Amino acid sequence: MVHTGACIAAIMGEGGSKKYGLTWKWLQVFKNDQDRRDLVTCGSAAGITAAFRAPVGGVLFALEEMASWWRSTLLWRAYFTTAVVAIILRALIDVCLRGKCGLFGKGGLIMYDVTSANISYHLRDVPPVLVLGVIGGILGSIYNFLLNKVLRLFNFINEKGIFYKIILACCISIFTSCLLFGLPWLASCRSCPSDTSEPCPTIGRSGNYKKFQCPPGHYNDLASLFFNTNDDAIKNLFSKDTDSEFHHLSMLIFFVTCFVLSIFSYGIVAPAGLFVPVIVTGAAYGRFVGMIIGSHSNLNQGLFAVLGSAALLGGSMRTTVSLCVIILELTNNLLLLPLIMLVLLISKTVADAFNGNIYDLIMKSKGFPYLETHAEPYMRQLTVCDVVTGPLQIFHGIEKVGNIVHVLKTTGHNGFPVVDEPPLSESPVLFGLILRAHLITLLKKKAFLRTPVPIGPDAFLQFSSNDFAKKGLGNGDKIEDIKLSNEEMEMFIDLHPFTNATPYTVVETMSLAKALILFREVGLRHLLVVPKVSGHIPVVGILTRHDFMPEHILNLNPSLTRGRWKRLRFRFPRLGRLIREL
Repeated sequence: MVHTGACIAAIMGEGGSKKYGLTWKWLQVFKNDQDRRDLVTCGSAAGITAAFRAPVGGVLFALEEMASWWRSTLLWRAYFTTAVVAIILRALIDVCLRGKCGLFGKGGLIMYDVTSANISYHLRDVPPVLVLGVIGGILGSIYNFLLNKVLRLFNFINEKGIFYKIILACCISIFTSCLLFGLPWLASCRSCPSDTSEPCPTIGRSGNYKKFQCPPGHYNDLASLFFNTNDDAIKNLFSKDTDSEFHHLSMLIFFVTCFVLSIFSYGIVAPAGLFVPVIVTGAAYGRFVGMIIGSHSNLNQGLFAVLGSAALLGGSMRTTVSLCVIILELTNNLLLLPLIMLVLLISKTVADAFNGNIYDLIMKSKGFPYLETHAEPYMRQLTVCDVVTGPLQIFHGIEKVGNIVHVLKTTGHNGFPVVDEPPLSESPVLFGLILRAHLITLLKKKAFLRTPVPIGPDAFLQFSSNDFAKKGLGNGDKIEDIKLSNEEMEMFIDLHPFTNATPYTVVETMSLAKALILFREVGLRHLLVVPKVSGHIPVVGILTRHDFMPEHILNLNPSLTRGRWKRLRFRFPRLGRLIREL
């Protein structure tokens, strides 16, 4: 739902879809980088709200996980979006509750009501919760580590073609089916409770008591968890006054199975997410811990399941505020707020000592140049000049068409400095920055000059605002599609009217950490580096997102890899080294 909301928002940010005839003129207003980022952020908030009926949690999730630069305007837009989603969702639920939706509305919209007016806990209940958070953080870091390794394997297989993708999905599906049907045979049949409010055994697609292969009047507790939807299984685990429904061994088997299957199911060509599987796995883990503690705590096993979900979510996804509010809105239990806050804080702290959160690991494995909110400690020891790499491609204010075509074909850069030299200026001076897309537009429109003279105010007569508007993803013009004659290659283009004359610049001696903060907070794509002392070259280099990546920096400065200017991470010793030391 988060991905779907973000995709819909991205399409709106591109002015709609011309391919399917879904375009409106008023959407053209949003065809710029800032509004597109805002729309995608609001779309992700809408997805969380629609999935979990958590409008406030959706806003906080967008703030904590999605937006790289938060401001009051974006807060209001996200809040408005989630409010509209909540109202429409409430109206659709009322329609479905009248029986007009068939199976829709019966289990897809998740709400786990575990409200209990008799919840009370004391100081002796806090140590088990602390242990739950510590183990949840360790399990979350292990989960992230294993998922990262599995995704690397899946990416290697998926790169071979669509046939291998389908075979991989089929193998995972068959393996999952065999486990889900075979494992309940390990569980023993249990007698139906006499005080239950629903039929036992249950007949249908949901319920707490699945008969499986048991005699009349009995149910299989492991089959009751496996042969249910994820949300019904979570409701069973979260429900109160059900301490005697599940056996210790069944709960342990269910936890291990969900832990393994959620790792191997993500990354195949099927819409398998992370959020709900982690909630299911965490609920099983918390319920198992609650069974072990038993009567030594005032908290029932259903509440331990809620805290277990919070612990594994915090250990895997490393968000705190948004997760806390989402879980509260899911469970409708405000009395759990102090314990959920404590569990999330501990699990995140413990897991951060081992590796990063699951979203950062996935983006890193896919090669996305995602910038962290903080600067690494070693960046304070470097200047921007230490990471600038060449060769730098520079255009003159009035440039030859053939030179522009050659540079565009031989490089993949998206921004180029424009420099004025005599006779246009007394000395070489940086005029500004021009984008690759704008250069291609000039070549496509053939705005050429036969002599290298400034074109003046008549430059925009043959252009419209749509010519320089940001194109949709994959819809931009390519330099290979532009055909020019030999005569046109000898002509000139005046770049001055189409150049951004006020780009962001930093001095070459500026700290790399400060440059990173400027780059990320302002939302830049190019940052020009100018010399401290004016000379023959008015620009030293240009910084992009890739230049701030730790891999690039450590590759240029390998001595920092063995230094102490890095974040603290606990690592397990290598087996060979341990044997040599012993």
